Amino acid sequence: MQRTINKSILELAQGDITELATDAIVNAANAQLVLGGGVAGAIRRKGGPEIQAHCNKIGPISVGQAAITTAGNLKAKRVIHAVGPKMGEGDEDQKLKKATLSSLRLADENKLTSIAFPAISTGIFGFPIERCAPIMLGTTVDYLKGQTSLEKVVFCLFDKDSYDTFTAQLQKES
Repeated sequence: MQRTINKSILELAQGDITELATDAIVNAANAQLVLGGGVAGAIRRKGGPEIQAHCNKIGPISVGQAAITTAGNLKAKRVIHAVGPKMGEGDEDQKLKKATLSSLRLADENKLTSIAFPAISTGIFGFPIERCAPIMLGTTVDYLKGQTSLEKVVFCLFDKDSYDTFTAQLQKES
């Protein structure tokens, strides 16, 4: 499913984010930028050790912030590491919005034209997908209405339930 917002395409896809050839893929990172499990683990396995080596030089970062590294052996050119909130830490919605916005801004600062997001914080951090979808999509739609070099933003959801949740939310956004 896709929508055109201003001059940009917002697309929903189901699959493995590490297989996308966008300018950047977003890693649902921890503050230490240690590539452990989930999306980060897949990025580490497929991208190789140079991504973690680069993370070691720039981490840690705060919740809501994002940092950019090489993409190693991935099809993407760069990895943007966004630290989302852990459920129960407080002010989670605003922190997720900030992590999404930080990633979009970092893509623009680096003159990237395409970026792919996972559903940040919905894995081990325990953030509900039903809360994640409106925050991430709403933040992205609002961002794309302004000045941006981004031509394409993809939300790559690993499983069907997440894809369906984001699809239902994007239909409401339109």
